[in-house]
Amino acid sequence: MGRAAVASGKIQKQEDQSLSRKDAPQQISQYHCFITEETKILRENLLVWYDQNKRELPWRTLACSESDLDRRAYGVWVSEIMLQQTQVATVIDYYNSWMKTWPTLQDLARASLEEVNEKWSGLGYYSRGRRLYEGAQKVISELKGQMPRSAELLQKLLPGVGKYTAGAVASICFGQVTGVVDGNVIRVLCRLRCIGADSSTPAVMDRLWDLANTIVDPDRPGDFNQAMMELGATVCTPKKPLCTKCPLQSQCWAFKKVAKELTSATDKLVQRRSKHKAETIRDIEECDLVSGSCALCLPTSETWDSTLGVANFPRKSAKKPSRVEQTVTCVWERPGEQEEAQYMIVRRPSTGLLAGMWEFPSMLLEKELAAKDGASTVCQRLQDLTGQTVQLKELQYTGEVVHVFSHIHQTYLVYFLSRSQAESICVKEEGAERPEIRWVTKKQFLDSAVPTAMKKILKLCESKTFRKSDIKMSRKRKSDSAAVQSPVGKLKAEPGKQRTIQSFFKSVPSK
Repeated sequence: MGRAAVASGKIQKQEDQSLSRKDAPQQISQYHCFITEETKILRENLLVWYDQNKRELPWRTLACSESDLDRRAYGVWVSEIMLQQTQVATVIDYYNSWMKTWPTLQDLARASLEEVNEKWSGLGYYSRGRRLYEGAQKVISELKGQMPRSAELLQKLLPGVGKYTAGAVASICFGQVTGVVDGNVIRVLCRLRCIGADSSTPAVMDRLWDLANTIVDPDRPGDFNQAMMELGATVCTPKKPLCTKCPLQSQCWAFKKVAKELTSATDKLVQRRSKHKAETIRDIEECDLVSGSCALCLPTSETWDSTLGVANFPRKSAKKPSRVEQTVTCVWERPGEQEEAQYMIVRRPSTGLLAGMWEFPSMLLEKELAAKDGASTVCQRLQDLTGQTVQLKELQYTGEVVHVFSHIHQTYLVYFLSRSQAESICVKEEGAERPEIRWVTKKQFLDSAVPTAMKKILKLCESKTFRKSDIKMSRKRKSDSAAVQSPVGKLKAEPGKQRTIQSFFKSVPSK
């Protein structure tokens, strides 16, 4: 029997809706799937590893100890929203503080958006906190305080809850047998089954969700999903994965491919057989489809990088460059009570980037305007906000602060304005639209819902002020030190002669 005939017998011919596009091949090889025997072993090995190696995290403790399903689901929901685009180490303190302040859905629903923004400040992606707050209000007002009990309803009824978050909450809290696919799971699945096609495309994502739903353990779906994520976060990492510590190494096609590539590169044939029973199930070394026809394989145009090893998977499309913007900002300082400095902050619009948060008076600098126009732009902005005239000579250019959002590379051109008298802000005219403003101390500023970029800006201004005062003090100290060291003034030595020690004790003749 020819090779083509053997290969054709192994090909799984499916009409996958997600691959019905003109530019997507219709064939999917079993090489990229899991068969029943493999799935059983994978579940066993992964859950044993998880039970022995899982990290103790506050939301996991709550999920195991809380008997009230709504409280349990709320706690896991909060953790999953916080963990989006944010590392575990950063989230822990925020999570503990959040749950201490609002331990139940009812508590969160009674809070204000201002309080929520303050608690979220510094965590980034601020729309997440707002949607979490809106979701809690909806559960209380429209769902009688009961969290939806399935992934489908969670995604349908709660704002900001997508397919992954819904699957995580439903499997962990309600035992629904459904898989999850996040960045960690994508990485694990792509390496286990050598999926090298662009994992960000809808077609490949559909296949990954199919795989996740196929292998999830029906008896412990929540633990299994957490184990997949834990494996990706601690062992199957983006760079320098710990393959020798992986409980699924024997089922990882990427690991086998690396071994094969190494053998080929050294022009040696080395055959190793594992004693693990998973090795006896099947021994597929590569996809059976004709090169270039498989929808999930590495594209033939991609070059295998031997230095990356299993990190050749997954492949992602080139990231779009961030939008570059410049914003002019003014830190306006005035003396407050007991001469404590106060700063003016302005509330941002209720929609869009950093919605409803507080910032120093700022204005996006149009592309056609050069950075040198920033000072005049600041003056106009301050006048629009306060009704007071600000002269260019009053502004002091402080420097630049660069802050990178998820899709914006923002450069803040920072100016400083200090007025010795605490002038009052003019009352806005009837019909005039001015943002809400307030004066705050440094402590009040740091406790407010201010973006991280604003904290960087204040730190820059403080460091500049400190350096200036430090330079003045340093000059004064040098002057005082010189006066102490030379109380008798300077004496001129005769040319060509070295001054004697006695000359130092002679008084200076008066002029």
